[in-house]
Amino acid sequence: MTKAKKITRDNIAVKYKVSPTSLAEHIFSVSLSISANELRSLTLSLPAWIPGSYMIRDFARNILDISCTNEKVHITPIDKQTWHVSNKSDIALGDIQINYHVFAFDLSVRSAYINDEYAFFNGTSVFLKVHEFENNKHIVTIDKTDTMPWAEIVTSMPCDDTSSPSDNLRVFSCDNYCSVIDHPVLIGKCTRKSFDVDGVTFHLVFTGEHDLNMSRMCNDLAPICRHHMQLFGDMPVDEYWFITLLCKDGFGGLEHSASTILQYAVSALPKSNEQQGMDDGYRDFLSLCSHELFHLWHVKRNKPDVYVQPDLSQEVYSPQLWIYEGFTSLYDDLTLARTGIISPEGYCQILGQNITRLLRNPGRHKQSVAESSFYAWTKFYKQDASSVNHIVSYYLKGGIVALALDIRIRELSKNTCNLDTVMQEIWKQYGAKDIGTPNTLIHDICRDSLDMDIAPFLDTAVETTMDLPLSQLLNALGLHLHLRARSGNDDKGGKPAEIEIARDFGALSKDQPVGTMITQVLEGRAACDAGLQLQDNLIAINNVEVNSKNLGRELNALHIGSECDLCVLRDGRLLHLKMPVREAIKDTCYITIDDADTFKKWLTLL
Repeated sequence: MTKAKKITRDNIAVKYKVSPTSLAEHIFSVSLSISANELRSLTLSLPAWIPGSYMIRDFARNILDISCTNEKVHITPIDKQTWHVSNKSDIALGDIQINYHVFAFDLSVRSAYINDEYAFFNGTSVFLKVHEFENNKHIVTIDKTDTMPWAEIVTSMPCDDTSSPSDNLRVFSCDNYCSVIDHPVLIGKCTRKSFDVDGVTFHLVFTGEHDLNMSRMCNDLAPICRHHMQLFGDMPVDEYWFITLLCKDGFGGLEHSASTILQYAVSALPKSNEQQGMDDGYRDFLSLCSHELFHLWHVKRNKPDVYVQPDLSQEVYSPQLWIYEGFTSLYDDLTLARTGIISPEGYCQILGQNITRLLRNPGRHKQSVAESSFYAWTKFYKQDASSVNHIVSYYLKGGIVALALDIRIRELSKNTCNLDTVMQEIWKQYGAKDIGTPNTLIHDICRDSLDMDIAPFLDTAVETTMDLPLSQLLNALGLHLHLRARSGNDDKGGKPAEIEIARDFGALSKDQPVGTMITQVLEGRAACDAGLQLQDNLIAINNVEVNSKNLGRELNALHIGSECDLCVLRDGRLLHLKMPVREAIKDTCYITIDDADTFKKWLTLL
């Protein structure tokens, strides 16, 4: 006779059942079942933010209702995202089932979304945490119901081998709550293909049914995956999922422990009859995949100590984000060049565009990259049209600091070490051991593992707002940095321009039926000194009607040292402003290769 297994609090599982019950109303139905046994109360909550996206999202606002099948159980809201569950008779809860509905119409990588083709969710949007059992096993049943019987279910969540699902049901399980919210789920029509790299299976999945060149994309992603695996010397998972929410316009990515959710424009991807060519849209998709896969190691495993077990109910601050997003922002495009997907000249164009973005950012002189990291919650993730004047991106400047750090390490070590060495040490000492990193991480690695004092460089590059000596640094790679004036609103830099706007303006605009509306004004530039403001409609310069097509020409006709008249409509009032005419600021960069052998050696060194 087999002895019955004793039920204890430790082996009680938290069980969820999720169903997309209304495509038209965008609603998930969720049930949460738990054997509370002797407990007289439970605390439930939903996260306020999702790891990797440092902004309070208040996901609980999308819970439409919540109830218990046992009428004797009372559910009391404690705050915007927390509920207290107790028995009205003040006795043990026993087996209970909590039912609730989630509104899902946020087409992004962070939340939940339902349309006629698919239903998608992150666990942070649908799985209520049972605080008393957060470290117990969590079992998830996905029920397609009659709403989506034709749908596939795609997720990196481990299947529950003990279950016997029907055609409409699939069952998964995770060891704890932190794990169950780290495996997004897609239910719907899909275009998909898998490929293997050195024994690891990668799955490429797109929402909807599309005529895409899946073989080409898999072939292009394979060397990117191999590069990252070889860099770290270890692969944390046996399978990895690239899951893309296709849309008309959109861009985004969010990393998870065995997958990434991407959002991308379907028109930018190669069709089945397109075999060659590397336009910017497809290149940027490969770079996005590279970026998010890099996070498999560097964010999901290597991470600041405060993010090892973060409090998802409130902001958690760290000055280290430049190390994580910045370093990853260097490696995403660099990997494309190292693997030959783009040419050395193509990488120089990307690098020139990145430097251009930084040079056009007056906020770099007001906020250090460490401060940018710390205030990500309130400044970087909550930008307005004037943010460019007050903050700097820890992605953008962090990536350029990473490039400069690599060059400095090579110099100090006489080319025996580089940034790859630092990445490998971070993984070996922290990520592979599930240890969070300290704020002094890069100082410590360079001092203790590379036997070098990097403090003079880091203290300036990371803690101050001083510009890096980019021209000198790039010379060490066999590159030459050129600066020129902008050629127009759409000029991203990265290459020479046939025509430049020779007069300073310092504002961006968007054309209206008459005139052009100001969308950004840069501090200290001519437009700012003239008093031009956001949402002003600039109608004319010196009585000549302007728009984006002729603005540069009219500016170039002005004489330096004079003033010009700006005719502006502001909130229904006609104004005339005087703008000083000055020489244009050279804030646009492009890079040429002076020493091809030196640059090639830097690109290929791993």
